Formats: sequence, C-alpha cells, structure tokens
Amino acid sequence: MPDSSALDRFYSVIPAGGIGSRLWPLSRADAPKFLHDLTGSGQTLLRDTWDRLAPLSGDQRIMVVTGRAHRAAVEAQLPELADPNVVLESEPKESTAAIGLAAAILQKREPGVIIGSFAADHVIKSAPLFHQAVREAVVAADAGYIVTIGIQPAEPAIAFGYIKCSRPLQIDGAPNALSVGSFVEKPNLATAKRYLANGHYLWNAGMFIARADRLLEEIAASEPELHAGLLELADAWDTPARGAVVDQVWPRLKKIAIDYSVAEPVAAKGKLAVIPGQFDWDDVGDFASIAKLHSGGRKRDLAILGEGARVLADSSSGIVVSHTGRMIALVGVQDIVVVDTPDALLVTTSANAQKVKSVVDALKLSGSSDVL
Repeated sequence: MPDSSALDRFYSVIPAGGIGSRLWPLSRADAPKFLHDLTGSGQTLLRDTWDRLAPLSGDQRIMVVTGRAHRAAVEAQLPELADPNVVLESEPKESTAAIGLAAAILQKREPGVIIGSFAADHVIKSAPLFHQAVREAVVAADAGYIVTIGIQPAEPAIAFGYIKCSRPLQIDGAPNALSVGSFVEKPNLATAKRYLANGHYLWNAGMFIARADRLLEEIAASEPELHAGLLELADAWDTPARGAVVDQVWPRLKKIAIDYSVAEPVAAKGKLAVIPGQFDWDDVGDFASIAKLHSGGRKRDLAILGEGARVLADSSSGIVVSHTGRMIALVGVQDIVVVDTPDALLVTTSANAQKVKSVVDALKLSGSSDVL
C-alpha cells in the first residue's frame, strides 16, 4: 500500500496556460482550450481536471497557475479554489517557471511538500486507474525521484514525446515504478513505429510528481538564474511586496520547458522514474483528436460540436464545430474539419490538423490579432 504520510503531504498543481493554437479558431487568447467543453461532458477541461484531482489531494490542496487575463474565468469554473492557491503569470514563461514557482511557494509554506503537476487541458478516462498511478508516483517521489507518468502508446504518434523505460526500481508502495533510460522528443513516423514495436517506450503525458525541494534542486543544477528568480518570487509571494517583485523578476525569467530543464538531465543521472499509466489519455492536441474522441475511433463517423449546431451531411466524416447557428452542408467529404465561429472559419482535414498552428503564426505575422 502507498505510504499514507507521503499522500498526506501531496499537493496538486494545475498549470492552466497556453492558447491551444492547433485548436484555432475555437481556442483563442481570451478563451483557451482548457476553458472549453471538448468532450461533451457538459463541463470544461479545467473543471474535469479539478474533479479528477480533488479525490487525491482534497480541494484545499490544489494550486492553479494561470495568466492574469484568465483569473475571472478560472475562478468562475472553480469556486472551491482557495485564493492563496491562485498563482497568476503576468506573461507566459513555459512550464519550468510555472511549475517551479508553484513548487517554491508551496515549499516555503509547507517544507517537505510533494507536488504533482497535471495539465488543465487533457482528457483522462478511468479515474481509479489514474488515481492508482498518481499514488504510486507520490511514493516514488518521496523516495527522492523526479517522477513522470507515461502512457502506453496506442499508435506510432509523432505529436508526443516518448519515455524510454529501463529497469524496475523496486520501491515499496510503488510496484510499477521503472527507471527512465532517456527522454525522447517528438520523433518522425519511422522512429515512432520503431518505438512502438520495441515495447519499452511510453508516451510523455507531461505529468510530473516530485518533492518540491528535489524539483527546485534540479532546476538549480540546470538553470541557476531561473532558480534564483523563483526563490526571490516565492520569498515575496505571501507578503505585500509580491506585486513589485513579480513585476521586476517575472519578465526576466528564462522560457524553458520542464522536459529540458529537469526531465532530460535527471534521466541522464538515473534519478527519473516513470509509472506506466493504464488509463486512456489524450492531450486533445488538434481537431483530429477531438474527432477521434467523439467517434470512438470510427473514421466513417461525423462528430458535431456546438450548441444549436445546424449540420446537413451526406457520405461525410470528420468533425464540425459550429458556434454560429449557420447551416453547414457537407456532401461526399471524408475526414473533414470545419470550425465555424462568428469571425473566423477554418476548413482543413484530419491529416492536416497539426498544421493549424502555422495559420495562427501567419495571423500573428500579418497583424490580424483581432481573430487571435
């Protein structure tokens, strides 16, 4: 059984950032992916994430790191969220700064705390299996490891990073914990097929669990200036000086993903552990994945999202997202993606869904910020 004292010291952290640019024009700067219902559950991805974590840590031990512009929307979605547990970023600074700041604040408030970082915009089914994996991860973290939860690949995906598993770690209370041989960034298709056939690779789902002091120690080793800034912020966070210190320190923090600042160097030291997750997981990274969620993987189906959507389809498949009430007619098109909003229309195919981000980049360059 997991160590109850370790679980008692567990704190959930939800980084709620990014705009989900591959889901434009549905996901926008003022209404990012995590504030949408993309699963048909009747509530947003953020709310789903909260409901999944509350049984593990309790709703008074969940911290949300989000942008200042999203505070009102986040608090409306999460009325149980305690005010001291709202951490606002003045501008996006990537995952090391977001998760590292949460760790530094919580370590100052509660030395010995174990934190788990879970994205606000992922879809996870089989909550009991998710809870089991997190409990094992907490025990492994208490033993001094930086821990991630990997997902068994269902296909040779090129949109995810991969975790190469090594030997069993034989940790009491974490029977499935494995050492991580290496962290591998998003591969090409041939490499992804090789990983799938190998059987020793898991998808990187971006979940990290660690004692806050250990996480900060590893950030200090790889990014000392960033670490110093995080400690300066944490020292001022619960004082009247917070605003002035944030305005001074936050803009100069380095932008770097935690995969690069912590996971890769820690894996090289042999101190990164992985718990294989046996639950269904999707990062809902593009419209193709949303279509798959709603069709159960059946390519001939047409998924339709949007209250009051008016769609007439004949011999067509893919996904339609309608927020206008306009009639949309599809005839003889396969794997189509149509996203209709009042000020922007996207038409593409499932095969090209990952390329939507390039449209957002082009709109930024063209100065068309009114539709971003």
